[in-house]
Amino acid sequence: MHKVLQTVVDLFKRKNDDLIAFDEDPYTRSIKLERHCFGEFSMANAQANTIMEDQSQVEVASHNALYLGVYDGHGGVEASLYVLNNLFNNLLSFAHENDNAITALTLRDAVVYTERCFLNYVKNNIVQIRTIGKVGSCCLAGVLWKGVLYVANLGDSRAVIGSVVDKRVSAVQLTRDHNCNDPGIRQELKSMHPGDDTIVMENNGWRVKGIIMVSRSIGDAYLKRPPFSLLNSFPTYVEVPHPFERGVVSEEPEMLTRDIAETDKFLIFASDGLWELMSNDQAVQIVHKNPRNGIAKRLLTTALVEAARRRNVKYRAMMTTTPGKELNVGRRTFHDDISVIVVFLDNKTPLIKKHIHDLSYRGSTDGSQPSGFALSALTVAESHSFTGDLKKSFKKRFKGSTSKGQSSRTAEGLHLLDMERTSGDQTESSKGKSHWDTLRKHLKWKKH
Repeated sequence: MHKVLQTVVDLFKRKNDDLIAFDEDPYTRSIKLERHCFGEFSMANAQANTIMEDQSQVEVASHNALYLGVYDGHGGVEASLYVLNNLFNNLLSFAHENDNAITALTLRDAVVYTERCFLNYVKNNIVQIRTIGKVGSCCLAGVLWKGVLYVANLGDSRAVIGSVVDKRVSAVQLTRDHNCNDPGIRQELKSMHPGDDTIVMENNGWRVKGIIMVSRSIGDAYLKRPPFSLLNSFPTYVEVPHPFERGVVSEEPEMLTRDIAETDKFLIFASDGLWELMSNDQAVQIVHKNPRNGIAKRLLTTALVEAARRRNVKYRAMMTTTPGKELNVGRRTFHDDISVIVVFLDNKTPLIKKHIHDLSYRGSTDGSQPSGFALSALTVAESHSFTGDLKKSFKKRFKGSTSKGQSSRTAEGLHLLDMERTSGDQTESSKGKSHWDTLRKHLKWKKH
């Protein structure tokens, strides 16, 4: 065989073997390709921490809408799971109160409300769960609504869009990384905290107060609410030698609105673990040049191969490591938890001819379940009755489900799946005493 041809064959075999390795990896999972009303999507994730702190979801509506969420937790799983179990439902509620329409404001209000409720949850449970005051999560949430994309972002997860003009694809970063290693973020913090020379400090990279890299987040109560670090009734954290008199991490999401153009072909939503291993352009080229089926898996596999290469080992060798940082050889020493969602934008307006079901997909769970869209008035083309069978299907969500690596991913966080919107501000929640609140009870995700 010709030398060049042999090289091409070897390269193909190597890439194919890496994809096979992904399927054999006990700490990865993927959804190859599913439909939504604007096109198709693919998902994948990989666990590196002892407990999977990343959460992700796709909520498919039969008409008009698609919801995407990537929640990169830190310090524990409580915050990212709380966002997973509450943010989308809160969005539906705010949209309902907005004449069944989604706007940038309804998405922003849903994120802010979710944050407020989680901080109240922390306040009410910090005696029982002593470390919960320093648990937080990045939050990247997006909604495609009638041809318009709305994105809310806190932290350093990233949304990138692939646009094609004259058969050439280009990457456009839609969100800003709220990470202190960005000089712009450091300057923003200094402007918000004049006179505080310690607002950003170097400690294995630039960090807020030398503690945390992200400048915006959900949770991290000890960096936002002075009582958590000033009052003796709350735990004292060694990370905070001098209690703050005002919050140093922001809870305000940065918003983006984009009218989807004919040249916009696909979206990539991913946690920072992916972007630490590849550039925007690399990710967009991979999606553009490869088959759709399993594209999120291919994207993540490429990142995992790169993570192994940086430690001078093969992906299959990295697969044998256990999650965590134990003895400096754990999976977390190679890469972070990673979540990836790829969404193809085939139609600016929703598909009408092909029937799309209201379904919910989560990165940590096999298969799909009925989506909260099914019980909302946001996406229906015509009136639907809520039959007993539909209600029963909601009551069975996740019952009996199994997954690869499930024990390490979810066992430690099962108590969190009972956290509902009512755990937050009772004054806020009391305004929704309506038929909608009755319906929303069916949206609670059941324990595995």
